[in-house]
Amino acid sequence: MDRNKQIIRTSYVGIAANVLLVSFKAAVGIVAGSVAIVMDALNNLTDALSSVITIVGAKLSGRPADHDHPFGHGRIEYFSAIIIAIIVLMAGVGSLIESVRKIIEPTIPHYSTVTLVVIIVAIIIKLVLGRYVKKKGEQLKSDALIASGADALFDAVVTLATLISAGIMLIWGVNLDGISGTLISLVILKAGCEMLVSPINELLGSRISPEFVARLKEEVMSFDGVHGVFDIIMNSYGPETIIGSLHINVSDTMTAREIHRLTRNISSRIYEKFHVILTVGIYAINTDSQGLGKLQKDVMDYASKHTDVHQVHAFFYYEDSNLITIDIVPEECVKDPILFASEMKAYLQDHFPKYNFSIILDRNYSE
Repeated sequence: MDRNKQIIRTSYVGIAANVLLVSFKAAVGIVAGSVAIVMDALNNLTDALSSVITIVGAKLSGRPADHDHPFGHGRIEYFSAIIIAIIVLMAGVGSLIESVRKIIEPTIPHYSTVTLVVIIVAIIIKLVLGRYVKKKGEQLKSDALIASGADALFDAVVTLATLISAGIMLIWGVNLDGISGTLISLVILKAGCEMLVSPINELLGSRISPEFVARLKEEVMSFDGVHGVFDIIMNSYGPETIIGSLHINVSDTMTAREIHRLTRNISSRIYEKFHVILTVGIYAINTDSQGLGKLQKDVMDYASKHTDVHQVHAFFYYEDSNLITIDIVPEECVKDPILFASEMKAYLQDHFPKYNFSIILDRNYSE
């Protein structure tokens, strides 16, 4: 079963569980003549909305690429997670307002055996549902499912707080409804804000994880003829669509046919293992140990010694203009890239006065 189908199936489980809980609460509320329980049942009916949003998002994000969206529609899934997070925040705000009102104008709650039974059943169902949906979301890397599962878990926590307040009220006669509700509301608001971070970061373009970079580099370096991996850039167009590029160091003795085969093989394997559509660029290493090879090593080693240099690569020498170009990745502490490039040019020019230098500044996109 593909990823989208698993997300949809998990969401259907969420809808079924909420509908079951609604039916149970409504039936008990009608038999017991409790308006509060019936209203709580209607509230659980709205909880199914997050699962519906997840299903709609999964179906839309699964649509194939078209002329206007050549990278597919996978980012719609991030919008689904944002909508669910907003629903959680709205619930937290509503709960906070009601809880503060109870602190200012306290009311004496009345709990019956029926009410307590309903509360306990709701806690169990919501805990099981929330853990199941959130776990599936983590397995499938679905922010929408994770948010939907967290929503169910928050409901369980709120209901558990109600149960604890009821127990304290029945045993000691102390009314903590407003205080406990306020504390839980603040926790929900904090969690809702945290739930927004992941999908928003994906839409903005967040840095890929160091673990993924390490695995990617290891895989590319396993190919014969690859002597270094640089300039890794990854753009996510959905959990299953990543477009990326990188550069590799190869010997200057390789032919165009050999390079073509190598880069094609790298792109194919990276797509098979990581589902990344990869473009591979090349940098040539001078292999002679005396002439250009020695010059390349000396320049690269000297540039790397500068305290504000994170990485140096892409050495190239233009014989006709006696020009050396190198790419430099500065440390994050460098705030003025234009000034830094000028300083690095002077730094190298002083040590290698026979040559002209052109400094190309790169950004550290992945490390």
